[in-house]
Amino acid sequence: MRRSAAPSQVLGNAGKKPRFIPPGKRIAVCLKNETMEMDQEMKLKEIDEKEGSASLLSKINVQNQNENFIQSVESTGKVKTKACFSIDKCSKAEMKMLNVPKADALYLPTSGTAKEEAAQEAPDCLAKYFSVVWCKASKKKHKKWEGDAILITKGKSVILKDMEGKDIGRGTGYKAKELDSLDEGQTLMVGGKEIEVMGVISADDFSSGRCFQAGLGTHNTVPTALSHTNTKPFCKPFKNVCQPSTKENMLKESQSCKPRHDPNASNSLVMPRPNASHQWMFNKAGLPVVDVVVDPYIANNLRPHQKEGIIFLYECVMGMRVSGRFGAILADEMGLGKTLQCIALVWTLLRQGPYGCKPVLKRALVVTPGSLVKNWKKEFQKWLGSERIKVFTVDQDHKVEEFLSSPLYSVMIISYEMLLRSLDQIQAVEFNLLICDEGHRLKNSTIKTTTSLTSLSCERRIILTGTPIQNDLQEFYALIEFVNPGILGSLCTYRKIYEEPIVRSREPSATEEEKELGEKRAAELTRLTGLFILRRTQEVINKFLPPKKESIIFCRPTAMQLELYRKLLSSRVITSCLQGRLENNPHLICIGALKKLCNHPCLLFKAIKEKSCDPWSEECDESSLYEGVLDAFPQDYASDTFSETDSGKLQVLVKLLAAVHELNSSERQVVVLVSSYTQTLNMLQDVCKHYGYSYTRLDGHTPVSQRQHIVDTFNSKFSPAFIFLLSSKAGGVGLNLVGASHLILYDIDWNPATDIQAMARVWRDGQKHTVHIYRLLTTGSIEEKIYQRQISKQDLSGAVVDLSKTSEHTHFSVEELKNLFALHEDSSCVTHDLLECDCMGKIDHQNTSSEKPPVSRSCQLEQNHGKPNSKKPLSMSQLMQWKHFSGQHQTLADPFLERIKENVSFIFQNVTNPTSP
Repeated sequence: MRRSAAPSQVLGNAGKKPRFIPPGKRIAVCLKNETMEMDQEMKLKEIDEKEGSASLLSKINVQNQNENFIQSVESTGKVKTKACFSIDKCSKAEMKMLNVPKADALYLPTSGTAKEEAAQEAPDCLAKYFSVVWCKASKKKHKKWEGDAILITKGKSVILKDMEGKDIGRGTGYKAKELDSLDEGQTLMVGGKEIEVMGVISADDFSSGRCFQAGLGTHNTVPTALSHTNTKPFCKPFKNVCQPSTKENMLKESQSCKPRHDPNASNSLVMPRPNASHQWMFNKAGLPVVDVVVDPYIANNLRPHQKEGIIFLYECVMGMRVSGRFGAILADEMGLGKTLQCIALVWTLLRQGPYGCKPVLKRALVVTPGSLVKNWKKEFQKWLGSERIKVFTVDQDHKVEEFLSSPLYSVMIISYEMLLRSLDQIQAVEFNLLICDEGHRLKNSTIKTTTSLTSLSCERRIILTGTPIQNDLQEFYALIEFVNPGILGSLCTYRKIYEEPIVRSREPSATEEEKELGEKRAAELTRLTGLFILRRTQEVINKFLPPKKESIIFCRPTAMQLELYRKLLSSRVITSCLQGRLENNPHLICIGALKKLCNHPCLLFKAIKEKSCDPWSEECDESSLYEGVLDAFPQDYASDTFSETDSGKLQVLVKLLAAVHELNSSERQVVVLVSSYTQTLNMLQDVCKHYGYSYTRLDGHTPVSQRQHIVDTFNSKFSPAFIFLLSSKAGGVGLNLVGASHLILYDIDWNPATDIQAMARVWRDGQKHTVHIYRLLTTGSIEEKIYQRQISKQDLSGAVVDLSKTSEHTHFSVEELKNLFALHEDSSCVTHDLLECDCMGKIDHQNTSSEKPPVSRSCQLEQNHGKPNSKKPLSMSQLMQWKHFSGQHQTLADPFLERIKENVSFIFQNVTNPTSP
């Protein structure tokens, strides 16, 4: 006769699973207890006659804690319970009452005080969380659990989530008191699935998402075996025969393994020693632990933040910060020496190791943009020379095969483009460390570059990026997944656990509960990734740099620019945009046209002519945008000739260049002139020719092989060039232009990081002169609106992720478009108006108050979710700390600004390190 399954296995009884009693003995047990049970049974019947059959079920539930009972599950899904004390003697009506739904039949009180508990009021509906295992419901004694899950109980309902955060089961109608008393080892049925509770999860662990993370931990604990016994390194038996004294042998080995450099020398940089847990995992041979010391030649030239960075990278690639993970992201701002930190790490690990002096690396691979390949080789030679280490660069003349055939090279430097061409050969090489410079280009996990690098069998991976990871949490996940695969789970898990709650919490309609959950998930994501991400801002090196004067110059538009601007704003396309009637992002075309007009009307004129020559162009919105605009130009206007009097910004630029050229002291004063557009650079190049200024140019069309030579020539004190024309989108942030002391940003980019990168090319390590930076904006135009959006969303100091998920320029609400497509002719500076500053620009004003002023027109500034925006980079609150000058100011102390104030409506100026040498 087949025995039916135990109640706790089928129905999820909250009590302890009963001991199995063979069928033959079950009758004897029942007869033995019959006398004791008869009194209880009679009492139950008397109560039932008075209170009704509904009371019978509750009384039986109270008493059956001491009874052996058998449950059988019928095909109808109803559950009948037969107790050994003659439940079968009850009336049919009473038995009918026992056919209860599954959800209620699951819970049978286990406490002797259940009767009093039943009389108490239901507990508050507070959510509880449990870690469980689950499988499909079955009658088998030995369950085959299919996976882990999280059980959420609240009131009388439950939700079952898998480890990816998906809902896999729901149930309602449970007894609230029994859900409240759920504990380890108990079982439950949820949505056709049987679960067993493995443990209780705290509300904090669930809110932060830690309960969904499996296998993530740091080496901060010693394994249990090590904590109780002092393990000795394994020795082969024959070794003990030949050398009977193990202690003496170990002493000899430890004496022969000495640090490569003196760890006790002054200014020495010694890497952290591995703890007992790390030794237990990676030093199976029991080799002596030796100090790893950075080469003194490099260490003596390192700044404090660079030493900290080398230690951080060492701990990451050695697996000391996160268990079983060997990746890192060094996200320092530009100019902090990321290249030098990596060179020091590579050289150290190529020659040293913590266990028995054995080197950790044999070969290292550096992948970088093509324009920086020679720069990397130059840096290796600068710090290590050409004799101590051989570095191989892959280019058109030197193929990967040469690296494979020569045993001299231990480091390969290759561009991303050459990597794709030579992927098969590179995959055949065993690299022990992979460094990806400008690694933010790997933010898309599906592109060929990312998949190719992922295919390399190298666990130790480092990403270098000076660009903060902004706005897109999936891009952030792609970078994390590259350096430490699987640490945040699958992409689906990441979306459910982190991205969706964080994004939802930032929506205006988010509830308080959603906001709290999003903040906790964001904090947990920062905590997890903070173990292997390091970001420092320019502030750590400011004290080592010369003074920097940064000026935001608002240029008055000319009469022609104002007339053309009004014509564009009155076009049918912009009108339809403001009414929300058009799709396919026509506002981007409108924004582009307005930005061209701000730079110079000739650029807009050229665009109109090109569209009129191409009637079949698919950009019908752009053609309709230009209707009637051509009539505002003079009849003899030509796009190939330009006049500086047609553009307010160009007038300021010409006077500023003349001032720098004329006020040139004995020191070399040269200018870097930056623009985001090739056509604008062409116009600026014509300006240089017109005024006879010698110049050099680097943009996207410059051959990669020539870029480093152009930069080196310009930085030389013998260079004849006065102006360096630079595209903000070309060259990579690794280009050092410290030969220049003036930098002019002619136009503004939507991405604040682009402008910050351009400015950091001049004010960085190696600069010897005071740096002057000028940003030119057209007053009251779309450029000023873009600048306001920049400074309202730049609170990225010390963080890699902008968790506020700010909107990009591809998505605007109608209200935002109304503010973008507005011309403020009556204001000398709309940005200053927003600050509600009372200086009126009439004095050398510098507000010393730390309080952020109220903003009168917040619709132009993005909400910051109540968080103070007081850190670097520049924010609206910090702009109050700058000096404010009106164009009507009588005398300006800055000689360069004094020369251009006639065409300027307002100036913000700030001086960094005014006391630096």
